[in-house]
Amino acid sequence: MQLTSKGRYAVSAMVDLAGHQDEGPITLSSISERQFISLSYLEQLFRKLRESGLVDSVRGPGGGYRLAKATHEITIADIMHAVNETIQTTMCKSETEGCHRGSRCDTHNLWTALGHHINFFLETVTIQDVCDDKNYIDTLKAVEKTLMQH
Repeated sequence: MQLTSKGRYAVSAMVDLAGHQDEGPITLSSISERQFISLSYLEQLFRKLRESGLVDSVRGPGGGYRLAKATHEITIADIMHAVNETIQTTMCKSETEGCHRGSRCDTHNLWTALGHHINFFLETVTIQDVCDDKNYIDTLKAVEKTLMQH
């Protein structure tokens, strides 16, 4: 399974922003210092997050970024999609190009199903859940229950 630093850093930065939102607009340099993420990388990520409507920028003295929605309305999947991060559970290059000498491997459907479960999980976890340090076992049980009903 592949998850790049882009997705991890974007989620960490958004959780940091949520945790400090009571302080007003938050500068990327302060997020950079707290999360140990380079400022130039954060600038790239926040451009995409702003374009996706997840954050707003505030110009001028005292400016910075703030969440564009409530923390319980932004899922981890929203953040991942905003920065073009995908959870790759198969090694296939595309639907037509397989991972095993040009064809699908015997376990393709297994890894594809796992990818769907991961994506469904990320669609149910919000920034608020992460800030609250929610017990994700309960979230997994809810996901399983929902999947069993379908």
